[in-house]
Amino acid sequence: MNVLILGSGGREHAFALKLIESNKINQLFVAPGNAGTDKIAKNININPTNFTAVKKIVLENDIKMVVVGPEAPLVDGVHDFFLADNQLKNIPVIGPKKDGALLEGSKDFSKQFMQKHGVPTARYQSFTKDNLTDGFAFLETLEPPFVLKADGLAAGKGVLILDSLSEAKTELEEMVSNQKFGEASSTVVIEEFLKGIELSVFVLTDGINYKILPSAKDYKRIGEGDTGLNTGGMGAISPVPFADKAFLDKVEELVVKPTIAGLQKDGIDYRGFIFIGLMNDNGNPSVVEYNVRMGDPETEVVLPRIESDLFDLFEGVAHQTLDQKSFSVIDKTATTVMLVSGGYPEAYQKNKEITGFDTVDESIVFHAGTTIKDSKVVTNGGRVMAVTSLGDTIEEALAKSYRSINKIHFDKINYRKDIGFDLV
Repeated sequence: MNVLILGSGGREHAFALKLIESNKINQLFVAPGNAGTDKIAKNININPTNFTAVKKIVLENDIKMVVVGPEAPLVDGVHDFFLADNQLKNIPVIGPKKDGALLEGSKDFSKQFMQKHGVPTARYQSFTKDNLTDGFAFLETLEPPFVLKADGLAAGKGVLILDSLSEAKTELEEMVSNQKFGEASSTVVIEEFLKGIELSVFVLTDGINYKILPSAKDYKRIGEGDTGLNTGGMGAISPVPFADKAFLDKVEELVVKPTIAGLQKDGIDYRGFIFIGLMNDNGNPSVVEYNVRMGDPETEVVLPRIESDLFDLFEGVAHQTLDQKSFSVIDKTATTVMLVSGGYPEAYQKNKEITGFDTVDESIVFHAGTTIKDSKVVTNGGRVMAVTSLGDTIEEALAKSYRSINKIHFDKINYRKDIGFDLV
């Protein structure tokens, strides 16, 4: 069977490496892909949100399954597009339809969903420019820090955590009245700050049945000690040591089961991943947010720990037979460290030649922001590569990743040297 992955990051390279292990796949396509996927699949240079171009690829290459990596095509309705097209409607899409994708596409919708179905989360209210003064009043009822979230997709930049009430009021006005994050912030969710330690739990569901994937913790800040600007993620660890069986059992009972049941009650036929961002507050889970796809770089530590045939699991999602599929995870720790372009997450240069990655032998190098130019692998994004290693402990896995990083070179390379610092 021929399979198409939509996306171009480290997550999609991780999907590709895992899927080619399956003897059920004939040829793998990635659109647009990167220099890493180019080695193991056929890249096709299109925008994943151009559904007419996606259709053309699917029909020309006899694609029988589409795996959606990033959130934008899901929120834009790629799954609905397939179902509405007579030539595409029988081709499974791994990823929710537009109604399910609202869990990530609208913070206000997801908070309403949690409240309605009894999923533990922070107290919140939503505001627009029409009730801005009510927003100011609600801020005054909260203790700092203040959390402001753009309702829509803002490329991971739409969440502000502020210590000053006056600054929170100013930023709220900037977001709703002056469209600081464009249309995404025409509605803003203000919520109580959740205390505790953050982690993520990933669920794969066919709409009825589900598998809980390994937990992971990622590191968002550019600077060591979790300082500086937010990024798309500088590294990740799986499993999370403080997420023991007792805590994960609570997550399943209090979060996963009511989420899946809530989707069913609301008539949402959800087939794909649910990324549950959680806060562990003294052993009690609260949901920070839902995403409707796998995280990046968490995918690069979660998938290497899964022993099962990923394509077989995806077939279970497509045909609602996920409960009949075997699922097992190796008892190892996975760590990944992200190599980024100098200047990221602010302005950075591209087209820097990358060398040495092909000499790495004790880690997996997942390409993210890379491309091929004049037969050379060059940088093509802020987050360039994720270097993942397996070990019996966090320390052993990290030591492998950092040894491997010493072999990789490009101009102005930057990475955090303290990933996992809070766990060891």
